[in-house]
Amino acid sequence: MTKDMTNGQPMKLILGFSVPLLFGFLFQQFYSLVDTLIVGRYLGVDTLAAVGATGSVNFLVIGFCMGICTGFSIPVSHKFGAGDYAGMRKYVANAMWLSIAFAAVMTAATVTFCRQILTAMRTPENIIDNSHGYIVVIFAGIPVVFLYNILSGIIRALGDSRTPVIFLVCSSVLNVGLDLLFIVGFQSGVAGAAWATVISQAVSGVLCLLYIIRKFEILHITGEEWKVNGHMMASLCNMGISMGLQYSITAIGSVILQSAVNTLGSNAVAAVTAAGKIGGFLACPFDAMGATMATYGGQNVGAGRLERIWLGMRSCILLGAGYSVIAFFGAFFWGESLASLFVSEGALQIIGDVRMYLVINTLFYFALALVNIIRFMIQGIGFPRFAILAGVFEMLARGLVGFVLVPIFGFRAACLGSPIAWIFADAFLIPAFLHVYRKLQEQLKQQEGAAIPAAGKKLTRHMAG
Repeated sequence: MTKDMTNGQPMKLILGFSVPLLFGFLFQQFYSLVDTLIVGRYLGVDTLAAVGATGSVNFLVIGFCMGICTGFSIPVSHKFGAGDYAGMRKYVANAMWLSIAFAAVMTAATVTFCRQILTAMRTPENIIDNSHGYIVVIFAGIPVVFLYNILSGIIRALGDSRTPVIFLVCSSVLNVGLDLLFIVGFQSGVAGAAWATVISQAVSGVLCLLYIIRKFEILHITGEEWKVNGHMMASLCNMGISMGLQYSITAIGSVILQSAVNTLGSNAVAAVTAAGKIGGFLACPFDAMGATMATYGGQNVGAGRLERIWLGMRSCILLGAGYSVIAFFGAFFWGESLASLFVSEGALQIIGDVRMYLVINTLFYFALALVNIIRFMIQGIGFPRFAILAGVFEMLARGLVGFVLVPIFGFRAACLGSPIAWIFADAFLIPAFLHVYRKLQEQLKQQEGAAIPAAGKKLTRHMAG
């Protein structure tokens, strides 16, 4: 069930790998929307606000966990691309030990200080109890977040993007069903919504584990391969923590910008919320492209096939450019119709603001395409710290917009928050990629007289160190 991305036409491989991911991201967005509707309809506005108030800290913590798992899968893709299956299994084993440790520490810390975190965020008194009841269960479920994301990341690293999506769809359907069971049937309130999320993710993690045991014989780890390896753990932490910080830094910038939007009044908040839901759907192809580039880059650098990295980048950028045009015209002509799905047709001001937000953002979607494609490629080929710096540039840009531009120019400035962040990130990422690519070329040239695959293996070991 593995897929070798080191041979074959890059465009065909990229499309074949990214399309299943795209459906998974789209379904995840759809599930999120349905989950929100269930909570709002059956538990009321205050409860919905209580769940919404946890959104930024949820993204901050859970995003960090997901980033760690994604980073852990990169050395696995390197070893798979190099054909070093024994080394690959050792990396998987050490990733498992690290995941257990990270999950234990993060669960204990977040559950213990959960209320203090909500208080520091100035959560309103009338909803803080419900907010705590929801997020403490989510944080208690951090181990299953690690379970699903580390296993699905390993499956993708071996070239299978379809199976994790199938399990994600199953998990999302189960989540909606459990929401209805706990909230409507058992009357368990906001905690029931949280338990529905945790249980459904646990099921998807177990399904990934069973699938690996049954279908991936090359991942069957022997006794010796389970041994802790300090060198490998250091490499995994370098990749994982770097990517986790990237997610968290991006979340901080979003929190700053959201805080600025809050000062513009409820209509502006409603418009940004609705536009964010729509934008989440529209940006799914870029998420799929980024995840594809991480695996594609990791396998090809492991095999020492640097020329294919350029070919893959070019193919994916062409896809990103084409989709950016489609998204812009969709927002321009149907933006108001899309907004009407989320707010009453009588709210003309909000509908107009949603359309403006979408048109401005999609106008700069090519910049977003470059951010995802280049950043994940840099991560995939083994230089995750550059991705952190790109996240810092995004955070600074959103902070600039939130602290300086929004107070002066109002909602229009808020619409430019993400586009300016993407441009700032690209200004760093493009020269950064050229730098790391030249560095890889120099390292490969030092392997005089060695065959390219062998050089790729040595290069992977070098980067892992």
